[in-house]
Amino acid sequence: MTDSFTDLHSRAINKENFTRLYDLITSRNNILLAYRTIKSNKGSHTPGTDGKTIENIKALSDEEIVTLIQGKLANYQPKQVRRVFIPKPNGRQRPLGIPCILDRIIQQCFKQILEPIAEAHFFKHSYGFRPLRSTHHAIARVQYLVNLVGLHYVVDIDIKGFFDNVNHTLLVKQLWNIGIRDKKILRIISKMLKAEITGEGIPSKGTPQGGILSPLLSNVVLNDLDQWIVKQWEQFQSRDSFTTDGYRTKVLKKTNLKEGYIVRYADDFKILCRDWKTAQRWFHAVRLYLKDRLKLDISPEKSQIVNLRKRESEFLGFTIRAIKKGKKIVANTGISEKKKLEIKLEAKKRILKIRQSPTALNTNLYNSFVLGTHNYFCKATQVNPEFSRLGYDLKAFTFNRLRQVGKYEHPTNPPPSYKKYYGNGNYKTFKVCGVYLFPIRDVKTSNNMCFGRNLTPFTLEGRENIHKKLQASIQSEIIKLLESNIPNRSVEYLDNRISRYSMKMGRCEITNMFLFAPYVHCHHYKPIHLGGDDSFNNLRIVHKDVHVLIHATAAETIDKLMKRIGMTEIMVTTINQYRKMSNLEPININL
Repeated sequence: MTDSFTDLHSRAINKENFTRLYDLITSRNNILLAYRTIKSNKGSHTPGTDGKTIENIKALSDEEIVTLIQGKLANYQPKQVRRVFIPKPNGRQRPLGIPCILDRIIQQCFKQILEPIAEAHFFKHSYGFRPLRSTHHAIARVQYLVNLVGLHYVVDIDIKGFFDNVNHTLLVKQLWNIGIRDKKILRIISKMLKAEITGEGIPSKGTPQGGILSPLLSNVVLNDLDQWIVKQWEQFQSRDSFTTDGYRTKVLKKTNLKEGYIVRYADDFKILCRDWKTAQRWFHAVRLYLKDRLKLDISPEKSQIVNLRKRESEFLGFTIRAIKKGKKIVANTGISEKKKLEIKLEAKKRILKIRQSPTALNTNLYNSFVLGTHNYFCKATQVNPEFSRLGYDLKAFTFNRLRQVGKYEHPTNPPPSYKKYYGNGNYKTFKVCGVYLFPIRDVKTSNNMCFGRNLTPFTLEGRENIHKKLQASIQSEIIKLLESNIPNRSVEYLDNRISRYSMKMGRCEITNMFLFAPYVHCHHYKPIHLGGDDSFNNLRIVHKDVHVLIHATAAETIDKLMKRIGMTEIMVTTINQYRKMSNLEPININL
């Protein structure tokens, strides 16, 4: 599908309209890619109102899946959406809408085709739910505007219940305006938006959080806001031509225009300004635009104007403040109080679980939590003192709960994973079931880099930058494997076969030789007839002769293949392990 995505993206950049997208959405390759993507998502094991999960789809062949999806789309009627409420840190509940598994695959089919088109129209400093972009890029952009542009006033706007209040009619018009003009596609999207929610009925507005297509549609809605704001200053259309951006900015400052730069992550956004008066003008202008044009209200208690030199502003779990450093004013970032409280509560919960059940599994789960938290907040300039304080606050609690199940010491000969992130152990920590707990403190600040706009999966140049480490030979062989047809095999087997080959960089797991597509065989480590399955962990990529050798029983065949392949003792040991899983006698030949 890569060529199709590239073509859609390039045509969208040229402002073309798309009136025939249905055939592409229902194509075999697009449906199988959608299945592959959904299967890799943990949410695929969450049932919808019909009680089915990805496990009910795995056993089908690829042709059966394609036929099923195409048949459902021929006269599409989405099933009821399951309503689930998850607790928020403030004590309230966030409503999620969980579509049935087939509806999720269909939404993924739509997302894959609509995303390259929408990406060509989206603003470059919108970072939420977009390929390769993250919260760190949004924070880096804010830091850049504070440090190098000298903007210290922030307009914080909080949209009240954004996902629950999206106007359906307006959304369809916005899709039409960015060039998606296949009426059949727009009708199906309208049906998706109006899918009945259990216990609530048919919604008149909103896009359910939990839907595959909802994040893309939310960006389509707020892209109008992005474009309107940037045309007020950053991309202001002038009759005059300017030789440089610096001269352009100098001229615009003499006008009565509002200088402002938007940084948005989903429905959370900030507008950075140079002075209080401009910030006030932006605040009221954006409030009116959201109300009049997008039919959305703001939350008065959460929307405000902040002078970063006097107090901090929160964004995506970080705090941002402008402080004086030498002769400059720079961005100082930390962790919000709400997030610090969440970290403390979660750490205590996991520590109690270790005390109740002191196993290596629970200890490793705690370490995963700590490492994940560190990796997210390590971009903050004040991450070290912030986590040092958190470590101090949790020290007594941790010691009192774990002193009877673990040993409190400086790590002696810690494992490579511990050394990689925390050195040889500057702090004492508990050792439970042979596993050292990662310390909450001892975190170093990592440089936060702005997003490189040449990174995109929808252009040839962008993909080259992404896949520099993936050898061209592997890419070509993967394409051949994708196009090969193996009858009577489940789509899970075909999908995991490609994944395994890619992970092993195209090499045989016994001989380590590079395998061209005709020689690739996929061995079930635990055979199907003995209770094995087509899961990723149960498959092994091997040369076709090696595969025959694993299952061979005739001495003549074994001898012939041993000589042809040139087996070593280590290879034979591995093959014998595979043969043992198949209840076959080990190979016992003098090498």
